[in-house]
Amino acid sequence: MIPLLLFAGFFLLLFLGVPIGAGLALAGAVAIALEGSGFLSLSTTVYTGVAKYPLLAIPMFVLTGLIFERSGVAARLVAFALAVVGKRQGALPAVAIVVAMFMGGISGSGPATSAAVGAVMTAAMLKEGYPRAFTASVIGAAAATDILIPPSIAFIVYSILVPQASVPALFAAGIVPGILAGLALIVPAVWLSRRHGFGEVARDGETRPPLWPAFREAVWGLMAPVVILGGLRGGLFTPTEAAVVAAAYGLFVGFFVYRTLTLRDLYGLLVEAAEVSGVILTVVALAGVFAWATATLGIIDPVARGILALGIGEYGVLALLIAVLVVIGMFLDGVSTFLILLPILVPIANHFQWDLVWFGVILTMKLAIGQFTPPMAVNLMVTCKIAGTTMEATVRWVGWLIVAMFVALALVAALPQLALWIPHTLGYE
Repeated sequence: MIPLLLFAGFFLLLFLGVPIGAGLALAGAVAIALEGSGFLSLSTTVYTGVAKYPLLAIPMFVLTGLIFERSGVAARLVAFALAVVGKRQGALPAVAIVVAMFMGGISGSGPATSAAVGAVMTAAMLKEGYPRAFTASVIGAAAATDILIPPSIAFIVYSILVPQASVPALFAAGIVPGILAGLALIVPAVWLSRRHGFGEVARDGETRPPLWPAFREAVWGLMAPVVILGGLRGGLFTPTEAAVVAAAYGLFVGFFVYRTLTLRDLYGLLVEAAEVSGVILTVVALAGVFAWATATLGIIDPVARGILALGIGEYGVLALLIAVLVVIGMFLDGVSTFLILLPILVPIANHFQWDLVWFGVILTMKLAIGQFTPPMAVNLMVTCKIAGTTMEATVRWVGWLIVAMFVALALVAALPQLALWIPHTLGYE
């Protein structure tokens, strides 16, 4: 009964509106108290859950994303992309997706990119006749690629929970699937635009923006992923140190290159980054109580054995996990999902001898789909607010984007080398 109360209590607390972190800690603490197993160790469990060196990268990457958002990098990337693509039907949705992918190479946070790209692209797309719901759907889906394209906060948390998968290997493994996911989203976005006649077509004599000036303005944003990933590959710094370098690079661009940031802006950025990071790390710390409860109560092994005993085979289990995680991803953020479910999922992966780096990419792709799948899609919440529309209105359009992302997921699941080729080539595995 106690294991049942653990999960039932957690979901009841969520239904009552209790914050996720508090719900995880309360459910775990009550279960431990009823079991009578080491209740006085809860404070130590909370501390050890967050006292991990790689977690230092999270507040720095959050700060980096905010710095590049406020310094005008997104707007300059949009101008450069338009100069490359030109003005044609379907161009703006494609530009939004590509820019979101570049921003993913800087911040690693879907909601942050939804806000940054949405602030720039929404007005432009509405001006050219794209419906509000379509605009919100495309930008929200595009921002979901950010937890795949390195640096990724989700990958950092996964690496902490699964030590066999290093952060550099996960970052490298996310590159091809992240690009593949972005390209998959472009196909329905452009097709829907042309089918429904969204967007203006360039008129006779109308030229695209000058390419060289647009590139010159955007080059500092384009170089950010190169600095982060190049430094990691060159051994100049660890992933945690890379987060600090990225933040320093963003401050240099904002203060001395674009000159769009002031000391007052910096104070606001530090406060906001502390608030966002505090929420993430609090969830990580409190979720340690829930994870400890599942281990203490002996829940993990029976659940894993129960899934394996279904007799549906390797691919059947993988399909089941995909379905379950996409549904859970609609309601919980990626960090919480990893903290709750990885203790159960990793033994299953080990049973089938799945590569844990590839498995981490697959899990993250599932969570990315949940970020823009109604009714609780965190990315869509942000873009719908910016576009001035409702979540219900996006269902007509977002379904096509979900299907496209599932196609990318199926390819990576069927062809593991799409994720593992770069890590193997770079010698991370």
